[in-house]
Amino acid sequence: MAAKRDYYEVLGVAKDASADDIKRAYRRLALKYHPDRNPNDAEAEKKFKESAEAYEVLGDPDKRSKYDRFGHQGLSDTGFHEFTNAEDIFEAFGDIFGGGMFGDLFGRRARRGPRAGRDLRVQFELDLLEAARGCSKTFDITRLELCASCRGSGAKAGSQPVTCSYCGGRGQVLQSQGFFRISQTCPGCQGRGTQIKDPCTDCSGGRVKAKRTLQVEIPAGVDTGMRVRLRGEGEPGDNGAPRGDLYCYISVREHPLFHREGANLICQVPITFSQAALGADVDVPGLAGKQRLSVPRGTQSGEVFRLRGQGMPDPNGRAKGDLVVQVVIETPKKLTKRQEELLREFAETEQAHVTPQRKSFFDQLRNFFTAEESSSDDQKSKEK
Repeated sequence: MAAKRDYYEVLGVAKDASADDIKRAYRRLALKYHPDRNPNDAEAEKKFKESAEAYEVLGDPDKRSKYDRFGHQGLSDTGFHEFTNAEDIFEAFGDIFGGGMFGDLFGRRARRGPRAGRDLRVQFELDLLEAARGCSKTFDITRLELCASCRGSGAKAGSQPVTCSYCGGRGQVLQSQGFFRISQTCPGCQGRGTQIKDPCTDCSGGRVKAKRTLQVEIPAGVDTGMRVRLRGEGEPGDNGAPRGDLYCYISVREHPLFHREGANLICQVPITFSQAALGADVDVPGLAGKQRLSVPRGTQSGEVFRLRGQGMPDPNGRAKGDLVVQVVIETPKKLTKRQEELLREFAETEQAHVTPQRKSFFDQLRNFFTAEESSSDDQKSKEK
């Protein structure tokens, strides 16, 4: 799964944009990619949700501050949730589009029965070994829960919500707009069909913030951008509707030895000139410890070898990836006297030119100028 885009980039605003600039940018994108304007367009729906997600963060001063400091990972304990459908977005941000016909057509839609609870998300950063083996994570999250005093009704204990007198419990009212009659969300009950005359003093609208400790089992082989869902661990729904889900997003830290490409692991292993020329069995790092690699005679620097099934496991249960080893021939920076003698003998057998052993820098410099002077004299003779 691809990494999430920067939220400022999504909305097309600068990082120092004002709250009004962010609101206007989101409104423009929401109208452009609205499902009613782009029926059966999966790409438009994706951008509609993406812009709503960006606005939820950048439109909230606290979430925006954490995002500016820590990026996407800073949102793990802010109650940030994932929008799963357009109805969820209309409910959250419908008021941003204003009232009247335009507001209801491209803003909040009428509820069709009890609305399921919102989904939440947290972020986990794993090292490569945790991702390879799978792990269990225990974490705390602050989320909305039903108030114990009113059991989520929002009405004071001993009382009940009453039918909305403005819409008669329908949640909708008809408004005339010229030749049109438009059904709009009731301003008296915001579409619920009921009103609370005697509010609960322990909560706000039947919900309270609560801290919960949860545990998630992360399967082996996960990669950055993948997510694990905990069903029913989101926020509670309305009027007995099911809870939302909790999505655990994964990011995997870079490893100092391995570079990951899907299920394959790639590493560079240094070998000596003699090992490359003569062949050797060398130890290379692997997830399960040392692995033995047979390097054949005449191996060239940069050659690649593949150890089948020694890479990352697949979280869907398919075959493991491979460990891909690229050998790099290291040139020694220091030689013993005997090593230097042997290398010079080898060079002579190759008839390869190497720097003379005892010629000092000043000897070489003197020879250089002597050669230059001879060349200059020869040129002058030719000119005469």
